[in-house]
Amino acid sequence: MLTPEQLAGLRRDIQFSAQLGGRTLEFRSTWGLFSPREIDEGTRLLLDHLHIEPGDDCLDLGCGYGPIGLTLAALAPQGRTLLVDKDFVAVDYANRNARLNRLDNAEARLSNGFDQIEPERRFDLIASNVPAKVGKELLALLLHDAHARLRPGGRLYLVTINGLRQYMKRNLNEVFGNYDKLKQGAHYTVALARRS
Repeated sequence: MLTPEQLAGLRRDIQFSAQLGGRTLEFRSTWGLFSPREIDEGTRLLLDHLHIEPGDDCLDLGCGYGPIGLTLAALAPQGRTLLVDKDFVAVDYANRNARLNRLDNAEARLSNGFDQIEPERRFDLIASNVPAKVGKELLALLLHDAHARLRPGGRLYLVTINGLRQYMKRNLNEVFGNYDKLKQGAHYTVALARRS
């Protein structure tokens, strides 16, 4: 049985800093969010292999407490970065982490995929650490919506577990007409598709 002190400790925010995209970012998170104590291997691999311009408008799809989106915002200071997640606790922490890191060009919002993003809003770069259990129906919606929301020449970067690699290759080729495997690590693969 946990003591009241131990329980109080579990209720406190988890705090850590991480080197991402050559920047040191501070994070607060909590139990119940994905990888709450450290930046997971897939996210690190993704951030190591994406190319970003200072003026890019970016979208972090399924942002959690914000490591991908806030790194994008830091690397594209002249652009706007939107972070979305279907978990209101994640969105709350992502907004708090944006303020903590003084990233005024980043905003997190509750959205199941693209359903709460203005239909006319377009992006230069979309990035996502795709959950392994996302399901093929939602994945189909996400890929088609990402294609529709990217500007011409826009880039979609995805990191998935290696078991989904062939599935993503097939689906990205189908939706985008191209697929580029940027890096395959021990457990994760980073893929890129471009809107022509």
